[in-house]
Amino acid sequence: MLAAALVGLAVRLAFGLGYWVQKPLTHDEREYLALARSLTDGRGFTYAASHDTGTAQQFGRAPVYPLFLTIIGAGALEHDAVPARVKIAQSIVGAIGVWLIGLIALRAVSPAAGVAAAAIAAVYPPLIWMCAYVLSEVLYSTLALTVALLVDDAMARAHRARSSRAGGATTIAAGFVTGISILVRPGMLFFLPLVAVWMIARRRGVLAIALIVTTLAVVAPWTARNARVYGRFVLVASEGGVTFWTGNHPLARGEGDLAANPDIKKAEIAFRAARPGLTAEQLEPLYYRDALHYIAGHPGWWAALIAKKAFYTIVPAGPSYTLHSTTYLAATVVSYMLVLLSAAAGARRVWQSVHRPSALLLLAASAVIAGLVFFPQERFRIPVIDPTLIVCAGAACAGRLDR
Repeated sequence: MLAAALVGLAVRLAFGLGYWVQKPLTHDEREYLALARSLTDGRGFTYAASHDTGTAQQFGRAPVYPLFLTIIGAGALEHDAVPARVKIAQSIVGAIGVWLIGLIALRAVSPAAGVAAAAIAAVYPPLIWMCAYVLSEVLYSTLALTVALLVDDAMARAHRARSSRAGGATTIAAGFVTGISILVRPGMLFFLPLVAVWMIARRRGVLAIALIVTTLAVVAPWTARNARVYGRFVLVASEGGVTFWTGNHPLARGEGDLAANPDIKKAEIAFRAARPGLTAEQLEPLYYRDALHYIAGHPGWWAALIAKKAFYTIVPAGPSYTLHSTTYLAATVVSYMLVLLSAAAGARRVWQSVHRPSALLLLAASAVIAGLVFFPQERFRIPVIDPTLIVCAGAACAGRLDR
């Protein structure tokens, strides 16, 4: 597993530093680097007046990833491409993620499953190329996998000792990392109620309370900061409203963001033009209100849209895939389908395991729910769903090796 992690590190560095060079930055990448630059210059989590977003909005983002970029020095200068230090740092974080995937499979199934899962994760193309982008998914994935390990470990300790007290310290650690994960990507919020209900069902209500309280204690200072700065309640970031509106718009096709749905992009520009002078934070509840009003008036249409989202969550055929090159499309679809088919073969073994990775499965379920509420997209699938599939694929490989 450690060897696989080292191979994963080498492959990620080779791709980022040897192939993916001098590529234009996406809107989100520019936003993250702009916030890192502001933090470096001492302006806090604000955008410089010179930061140009074109026709897109400036959103208040979750704070930890821009802070991560600042810590590694990515905010020191303006950049037209991904800084090499970002690729190096994220390759290291991604290699840790490879080891974590192997460790989860080892604990859940067998040492052979751990080695197989780590080996697959090391060379799995989507996990490789995500390290070359200035996006929060790599950091989020490694943190989320850490949460899954800690939660399962806490429950195992409590079960062996027949006392919730035995898993208390590990649960508090899991709550701390969960809070950090939410401050990287707010989608982690969907995991919290699922894991709490599961803990309560397993008669570990004390651990559920400890997890929730610790998580909220980590997130609360940022929420208080938002209330002071924006004058209204914003739990983590103000991008949730437009994301919900995009995924549930009358023109929504069930997958992809504004870039993949140009008609919705035009409608979004018109939406803002009809409400001049409002900030992203002031617009956020208006986006939610508009989308919910349409859903309430068209429940049959919305049910069909949910079915489309469920389909695109599994099948890599949505409109966002057509934005990429043929080489990218072939690499991502082929690698994902191979892992998906292998995971289907190993899922039963993982589910029936005495040490079933319940927290990881709940984490994957939370990612699916988030996609159904907002919209599915490959970038949102890769951090959690793909590692879960790789763990199941590792179990399938281990089964063949055992036989």
